[in-house]
Amino acid sequence: MPDELDKINEIFRIHDEKKRPEDQSERKKTRQTNARRNPIKAMDELLIDSSGRETRNYTGDAESERDYRPVRQSHEYHSGCLGGLMYFTFIVCVSVVLACLAWMATSDMLALNKDDFTAVVTLPSNIFQSETVDKIDENGVKVGTKRVTHADMDYVADVLKDAGLIEYKWLFNLFCKISTADTKVSPGEYELRSTFDYRALIQNMRAGSSSTVTVMVTIPEGFKMHQIFMRLEENGVCSYNDLMEDAASTEYNYDFLDLTEGEGAYRLEGFLFPDTYEFYVGMQGSSAINKLLDNFHRRITDEMYQRAEEIGMNMYDVLKVASLIEKEAGNDDERPYIASVIYNRLNAGIVLGIDASVLYPYNDHEGAPTMQMLEKDDPYNTRVHDGLPPTPICSPGLNSIYAALYPESTSYYFYALDAEAGVHRFFTNDTEFNNFVASQNYAQ
Repeated sequence: MPDELDKINEIFRIHDEKKRPEDQSERKKTRQTNARRNPIKAMDELLIDSSGRETRNYTGDAESERDYRPVRQSHEYHSGCLGGLMYFTFIVCVSVVLACLAWMATSDMLALNKDDFTAVVTLPSNIFQSETVDKIDENGVKVGTKRVTHADMDYVADVLKDAGLIEYKWLFNLFCKISTADTKVSPGEYELRSTFDYRALIQNMRAGSSSTVTVMVTIPEGFKMHQIFMRLEENGVCSYNDLMEDAASTEYNYDFLDLTEGEGAYRLEGFLFPDTYEFYVGMQGSSAINKLLDNFHRRITDEMYQRAEEIGMNMYDVLKVASLIEKEAGNDDERPYIASVIYNRLNAGIVLGIDASVLYPYNDHEGAPTMQMLEKDDPYNTRVHDGLPPTPICSPGLNSIYAALYPESTSYYFYALDAEAGVHRFFTNDTEFNNFVASQNYAQ
């Protein structure tokens, strides 16, 4: 075997020696010239002719062809560079877009670069829902229950968007969910600035905030609950229906209400103290009512309660008498005398016969009571039923309450209006009373 290999090597050696010396010399010169130039370009010139076609300067085997091909970047290399460039460009574009979106969202959330203006938004009470939840102490133990009110934040976001105070409702809703803002806003009308960020918007949509729109409302003496609630609705404080519902169902923590005999909303009649109030526009009905009740609580003193006991009455009955005085009296001077007539008739068991009480159930009626009203078997018809009406018939002022507590001591049982003078005349017997009434022309 070794002898055979030696023979094969000898054959190849003889073949190499037969190559022309001139070819080897020329090739050597070409390599020396190319060595002084750019190696890559020299190799290309060696293997590619002037027409651009490849020359076959190899011996025919695969290794020779591979070794002497021009050194060029492959198609895969070009494709890889282009793909990388496109990927880099995509990443840059996405980053720019995301940065722009982040800046726009941040600008809206923090109220950056916004024109300064003011907008009034209203959150009606019907977008709020209340529920009873457990009250938990620090140790996780249930200690009672509490009422929690939740707002419809989709509605709030729509209102703020329409007012130009926010741009992205989805972002505002996300902020509200994270911050539990639905339990922090209150019904009402709010004057908000465009420079308020999301957090400031939530804080200023609370009852009592500096942005809450208020309105001054005067409740005259002698207004009954129906008229008071209508006036509050007219001034945008709360709707009449909401006020009636809250008057009937809400529990108010005042001892004087324990004496009430009226059912439903009318248990509050007489306790809604007449005065001038500053209300929040769009506030909850229960809050508006509580404001009136609290004023009554502060105005009625311990001395008044003590005086009611001295004359053998409770404060609720005093209010009933005071409400009748309020409706009947033409001036402060005659209030104690009207009170005297009422007490004298009550003590004598005579029906009061006060038309203002007869008219109480008829909210829309104007003028004197009709014959049908006077004959109707109604608890407020003091021409048919003796004693006081079941509830006060209006909200009396302090002067009428004082007159009910400190009546004049008289023998009067009757009074009638002097149509010409505009004041009441008082009488001790029905003959004098009837004669005077016959002399008056009340039809004018």
